Amino acid sequence: VDILVEDSKGQVIIIELQYNREVDYFHRMLFATSKASTDYMKSGYEYQNIKKAISINLLYFELGQGQDYVYHGTTNFIGIHLNDELQLSKKQKESFVKEKVYQLFPEYYVIQINKFDDVAKTPLDEWIYFLKNTELPKSYTAKGLNLVAEKLAYEAMTPAQRIAYDKHQKYLHSEKNIVDTARDEGKEENSKEIACKMKKRGMDVSLISELTGLSVSEIENLDC
Repeated sequence: VDILVEDSKGQVIIIELQYNREVDYFHRMLFATSKASTDYMKSGYEYQNIKKAISINLLYFELGQGQDYVYHGTTNFIGIHLNDELQLSKKQKESFVKEKVYQLFPEYYVIQINKFDDVAKTPLDEWIYFLKNTELPKSYTAKGLNLVAEKLAYEAMTPAQRIAYDKHQKYLHSEKNIVDTARDEGKEENSKEIACKMKKRGMDVSLISELTGLSVSEIENLDC
């Protein structure tokens, strides 16, 4: 696995970047999602707490046969006699917080970068364009590509330009810290002024502390 992350929903996302052709790459995808699910499973956990794995595969070769350059695979259960799709019960939907059975199982994305025609029509296409050409399309809207642009610009700098840039960034960071500190100190002074007014009106110290964020001892020691 090149990158393994857990998102805000508790799903495990596996990202693989593969340049060399592997005949059994499908099996590799299966192994990675299976291992991710079991690795995150603690002893004594109920099965419904297994973390869902999403496999994103960025490939520079053709995997199997197909005309498209992006494929999405899910697990569905279809009746062999009535051809109906197996659904979650109402209780299961409430318990799992899911609407469909496939949402419980690993999902797979296969992106065959070499098959992309360099015509970026969607934000995903813009990312694929970059992965294929190591440069950004002329215009783009995809989230995160602005950070890529900054990185590419930095990599294109001469050593002297990088030194000057890094020095400037450190200066900006220092300036931000100064401003943030001054702002925080101003907030604290303002809180003290408000606390003094409340204290003079005979308000309870614990209530003043709750409203201003100052500690009880700070309020008691104020020179109002």
